[in-house]
Amino acid sequence: MLIADGVFILGSLLMAAAPSPSVLIAGRMIVGLGIGIASIAAPLYIAETSPSHIRGALVSVPGTWRWMLGVAGVPALLQVLIFTCLPESPRWLIRKGNVDDAIPIFQRIYPPEDLKTELEQIMDAAETESGPDGIAKDISIGDILGSKEMRLALIAGVGLQIFQQLVGINTVMYYSPSIMELAGFASHRIALLLSLVVAGVNALGTVAGILLIDRSGRRKLALSSLIGVTGALLLLSVGFFMTTTDSPNVMSPDNTFRSEILCPAMQTKQSVSRSLSCLDCLHAACGFCAAPENKMEPGSCLIYNATVAGICTSASRSWNTQACPSQYGWLALVGLVFYIVAFSPGMGPVPWAVNSEIYPAQYRGVCGGIAATANWISNLLVAQSFLSLTRLLGTSGTFFLFTCMSALAMIFVFVAIPETKGLSFQEVEALWEERAKKTNGWFPWTTDSLQYSRASEKSVPMQIFSDLDSIQSGT
Repeated sequence: MLIADGVFILGSLLMAAAPSPSVLIAGRMIVGLGIGIASIAAPLYIAETSPSHIRGALVSVPGTWRWMLGVAGVPALLQVLIFTCLPESPRWLIRKGNVDDAIPIFQRIYPPEDLKTELEQIMDAAETESGPDGIAKDISIGDILGSKEMRLALIAGVGLQIFQQLVGINTVMYYSPSIMELAGFASHRIALLLSLVVAGVNALGTVAGILLIDRSGRRKLALSSLIGVTGALLLLSVGFFMTTTDSPNVMSPDNTFRSEILCPAMQTKQSVSRSLSCLDCLHAACGFCAAPENKMEPGSCLIYNATVAGICTSASRSWNTQACPSQYGWLALVGLVFYIVAFSPGMGPVPWAVNSEIYPAQYRGVCGGIAATANWISNLLVAQSFLSLTRLLGTSGTFFLFTCMSALAMIFVFVAIPETKGLSFQEVEALWEERAKKTNGWFPWTTDSLQYSRASEKSVPMQIFSDLDSIQSGT
């Protein structure tokens, strides 16, 4: 995390001092590298230093890399100062053979009655993972794919991260002002204000997720979230479809504005001879100047440029270039808010929480990194393709595509994601071993829950607990 903060601060300083756009872009790329490192390291560190009954809530706290972007390098600098006071992950210390350094840290994390049990489980896992020299072995991609349990865990973790993006969350957050305009809110100011409402709802939903994830469980929270997301996306699709069928007509003949600023495509004989709508105007690459009193009354189709836009707005009319005025724009707004309400408590935090706890310690860093990389790549692809999809499929069709992705995500969570609420890392590992016995091939087609017993656990050498008693008594 300290390395991530250092990289982020360097990128922020470079952006602040950038003498040219190319240097600014370079600084932004360095900041992105810091964000990527933090998105892998932060959930792992939090998960490894948290008791199992509150691990989900702590991992669900919005990642520091998201807050960093708001005020550049200040949060990264504060995080550097805070992390210098925090201990190393005790699980990592045990894997590296530094048991004496790990025990005092565990004493600060776990109550005395749970300490012995946790140490037994962690020491047992460390003994299994270590090589002949007692130090944890390095893990390769081949080691992961060669283990059936790890293949199942990796499919679950990576799939969950990919589906988080395929349901369109970052598209909604990045393009919410544009989505509001597509819904018929022509004013950029109104569209921006409405997008702030969406961001506020997202923040409140994230707080709800922190409170719910360790009470309701990861799997149940993800499924209930996806049910709401699917319904909201369907509502958005229907809402945008309704806006395209509820378009005001173009005034004909139009004597409101000078003839030289009227859209040429609307003045041909074929166009004049039939009734044209606002959508026809926009498809002709022109702008629609709505009627001043009632936006649903016939308006004017004008040349699309900044000067003409100013003429239109100076006449107390709305200037529409992305979408047409509609009586159903509110339907898309309701769908958008409902989408955020459903997504933020569930599919927002659950993928990160699940990926921080479903892998054994020796695989956690590599597998967590693979899953985080899959998330960011999916984010890039979805965000870059959104506007192209709206031109190809229409806004309604694009959100219906997201609806289908959300329905697939529900099926995936139902069959591939086990419940890990309240389980220790060792219990989660036993869960995957059970699943591996009941499945064939690569995909975990089972929803059986774990029946975990500690009876088969190995005991930790009692010398460790003698040392622990000595530390506790201060002798």
